[in-house]
Amino acid sequence: MEDLMRTIESQARAEGALRVTRIRVHLGALSHFTPRHFREHFEDASRGTLAEGAEVETRVRTDPTDAGAQGVVLESIDVEL
Repeated sequence: MEDLMRTIESQARAEGALRVTRIRVHLGALSHFTPRHFREHFEDASRGTLAEGAEVETRVRTDPTDAGAQGVVLESIDVEL
């Protein structure tokens, strides 16, 4: 989660964002995250960051042989400028 938050913060700052309004992630088939579980972790990790309060959209991948099957892949972020 720390790496994900660093990536989100970095992208948001590069865009000159005031805050992150939405993130979209893919949850790998072997990531051990459900969408609800991921949101709980994201809410905790994002406190005090530009992403605090951001909407979270998740897509669960089902292919265990996919390259990102064991992790969480950031698809995109939406920001407020």
